[in-house]
Amino acid sequence: MDNTGPLVASFALLGLGAGLLLLARGLGAYRAAHRVAGTGTSRVATLAAGEVRLVGTVEPELMTLVSPLQSVPCVYYRSRIREGSGGDARTVFGEERAVGFRLRDPSGTIRVFPRDARWDAPLRFDAASDWDGDDPPGLAMNRGAVQRPVVEDREAQIAALLTVRPAVDLPGDGFDNEPSLFSSAVASGGIGPPGTRRRDYEERRLEPGDVVTILGTALPFSDLGDPAWADRFDPSLVLDDPEVAMNVAEARAAGLLRATPEEAWGNAAIPGFGIGRPTRPPELDPAAAVPALAAAEEAEEAATHFEIAAGELVVAASSEEALRIMAGTPGDARAREDVKVLVGLVGAALAIACAMILAATLPGALS
Repeated sequence: MDNTGPLVASFALLGLGAGLLLLARGLGAYRAAHRVAGTGTSRVATLAAGEVRLVGTVEPELMTLVSPLQSVPCVYYRSRIREGSGGDARTVFGEERAVGFRLRDPSGTIRVFPRDARWDAPLRFDAASDWDGDDPPGLAMNRGAVQRPVVEDREAQIAALLTVRPAVDLPGDGFDNEPSLFSSAVASGGIGPPGTRRRDYEERRLEPGDVVTILGTALPFSDLGDPAWADRFDPSLVLDDPEVAMNVAEARAAGLLRATPEEAWGNAAIPGFGIGRPTRPPELDPAAAVPALAAAEEAEEAATHFEIAAGELVVAASSEEALRIMAGTPGDARAREDVKVLVGLVGAALAIACAMILAATLPGALS
């Protein structure tokens, strides 16, 4: 009995699926390239509400992220660790995050709220351990907090330098024991000790000082549906759950939600509290140490970061247009999308060829 027909049909079916996937990605890239080319660059100083294209450099606002694999300050990262080789390879760690930042062009700066953004960030780290399991050069796992304040209090920095902390060993590869995906993966046995299996490391990042092209919507800050969540990007958080949205709407209608951030967050709503000198006295336990208050100049500087006027224009995603944040100039972004379009055309040709092979072999395979 000849089994060639079913085998060819199976490969043709797989090729058809792969070709259609590449075609779908190519169509998405074509729309993105058309949007990049069809929108003129605006200047921050003369920005009007509506769809915009901005080009400038990334500036951190209040906080930066610390990338998991190289411990580099950034505003966006997508990191992944794969373990094993060939068909046995599996992803043992994967994380994607972003925080709000400012975009600066020659005319000024504007805040960017990255929730629901689509990212095109450069691959900054791509390495693998050797076959003995030794770490590749450049690997510097983040052993501290995921976020870091942009400007730390001077006394706090001195205290941190003078503080001696005992070494902490975790089972496995020595990731930090703070609550994180790293430590969770180690504790669950998802990541084994070094030297046992080959690992591949990848990390994409956007860092302060990087040139980016942004396609999004300029709108007043007061028009953001949820400013607190809009200032972060973390696909692992389920923020759009219909039941949660219904509960929030019911609580808002019943008057159960706090009217102001001060009422809702308490001391956390005070500019500078917890990451520097607070601008006004916090409410503390009588036995707690009272932090030094910010000077008038510091308080004014903090207000520019923490307090956003309702009418101030910001850049974010809207219900009509997606927010795209792409590394490089518009020409750079367009060139990368054009390559994806070409790959999509190859996928279309592959799908057509596999469909023809499938049509020719399927009757025989079924008989």
